[in-house]
Amino acid sequence: MRADGGDFIVKASRTSHHIDREIAAHRSFLSSSTVAVPRLVHADVEEKILVATYLPGELVAGTAAEWAPTTYRKAGQVLDTLLVPGEVSPDYVDRLRDRGLRSVADAAGLVPAGHLDELRKRLTSTVSRPVRLSFTHGDYHPRNWLLHNDEFAVIDFGRAEQRHWTSDLVRLQSQQFAARPDLAAAFTAGLGREFGEEDIEVLALEWTYQAITTVVWAHEIGDSPFEEHGRRMIARMMSWSTVAGSGR
Repeated sequence: MRADGGDFIVKASRTSHHIDREIAAHRSFLSSSTVAVPRLVHADVEEKILVATYLPGELVAGTAAEWAPTTYRKAGQVLDTLLVPGEVSPDYVDRLRDRGLRSVADAAGLVPAGHLDELRKRLTSTVSRPVRLSFTHGDYHPRNWLLHNDEFAVIDFGRAEQRHWTSDLVRLQSQQFAARPDLAAAFTAGLGREFGEEDIEVLALEWTYQAITTVVWAHEIGDSPFEEHGRRMIARMMSWSTVAGSGR
């Protein structure tokens, strides 16, 4: 929308919980972020309305920039800035494991039984441990990146939440990085973080959780291509003992 000479994005929904998350993100971490993001103008949680500034630019998804290493180096740098550390959670790992197990049960008939058995085994063997959470985007991916005059911006924080920081890597690893290790290397260089043993273990759990929930959720909404993507994620995981930090 345009008003008083300015351009704005207006989001409204009576049912979506994503607006609640996005409002919370703007009112907390994004209010002081140095990253180029939309800025909150108005929000009403009860009415589920959000108004934010409009950012000019071109979505990276579907352009040549989606396959340029320079884009991913910048994306890694920006993600490192977005990942503001938060509280230490005593039960994050447990909650992720339990949600994954419920999705494994729901995926009966949607995924080969042998794969479900292996996922169940991996989830049940997960070692409970406290982990530090961070502010995460939740859908950090070229469809939510903008480029404008070489400035890199991030939009759509409807899935933002406190999670382990490695959760923001899974979608890239399972898509763009799968056939382009050079993009993974550029991203990791920009991110500038070392992967400790805990990071690799939690990332493997994040992969497991996101893969199985993708199948179940996509099946529920009738999105066959995305459902098949989830099955490909699971099939790819079957040959791994752990998930490498660079996007193996």
